[in-house]
Amino acid sequence: MKSFSNTYIFVFSLIMVTIVAILLSFVSMQLKPRQLMNMEIERKQDILRSVGKAEQVSEVSDKNSYINEEFGKFITDAYVVDFNGNRVEADAFDVTLKINEEVRKAPEERNYPVFEYADPAGGNKYIVPVMGKGLWGPIWGYVAFNSDLNTISGAVFDHKGETPGLGADINAKWFQEPFSGKTIFNDQGEFVSITVVKGGAAPDDPHGVDAISGGTITSKGLEAMLKDCLAGYVNYFKQLANNQ
Repeated sequence: MKSFSNTYIFVFSLIMVTIVAILLSFVSMQLKPRQLMNMEIERKQDILRSVGKAEQVSEVSDKNSYINEEFGKFITDAYVVDFNGNRVEADAFDVTLKINEEVRKAPEERNYPVFEYADPAGGNKYIVPVMGKGLWGPIWGYVAFNSDLNTISGAVFDHKGETPGLGADINAKWFQEPFSGKTIFNDQGEFVSITVVKGGAAPDDPHGVDAISGGTITSKGLEAMLKDCLAGYVNYFKQLANNQ
C-alpha cells in the first residue's frame, strides 16, 4: 500500500481548506443582499407594529411588498438627530440596521434615528429604536411616542436567545401592551424612563410596568436598555415639545 508523506497530506489539506473557504465566501456574498433585505423588512415590520400597523402581514402572499407599501404609506418622515437634539446628515434606516454599533459608543457620540408616523386620528407619533443586553444575548425593540413626546403609545421588543417561557416573553403582547400610556418624564419634566418592577408595578405608577415572573435578568436588561437608549432622545424630545 502506498503511503503519503506528511508534506503531501499537509499540502492537500491546505488546498481543500482554501477551496472550501472560497466557496463559503462566494455563497455568503451571494446571500448577503437577501439577508439584508430580510433584515430590513423585519425592522420595518416592527416599526409599523409599534403603532399598530402591518396587522394583516400573516394573511398576505407577498410579505415584502405588503410591508414596504405599509411603511411608505404610514411612515411620513425618517431622520437622525445627535445627542444635543440637532438633525444630522445620516440615513435613519441605515443607522437603525447598525444600531448595535451605535450603542457601543458613548451616548454623546451616537446617532439617534427617528421615524414619524402620521396618525389618521390627528398628530404625529415618533418611533425610536432601542437595543441592549438580555440574559443570553442581544435584546431590541421600538418605542412609539405620542405627540407630547412623553407618553408611550406602543412598544415592541424581541430577543436573540432568551429563555422560552421566561425572558423570551418580552416579545409577547401581554408584556408589551402595558407600556402604552406610560410616561418617561415626571411631573417636574425630569427624565425617569420606565421601570420594570419585579413583583408588579403599582396600578397608579405612570413609569412602571410588571416584570416577567422568573425572567428578572431579562426584565432588568430591558429596563437598562430603555434608560440608556431613550436618554439620548431627551434633548430632542424637549426641543420638539417646546416648538409645538
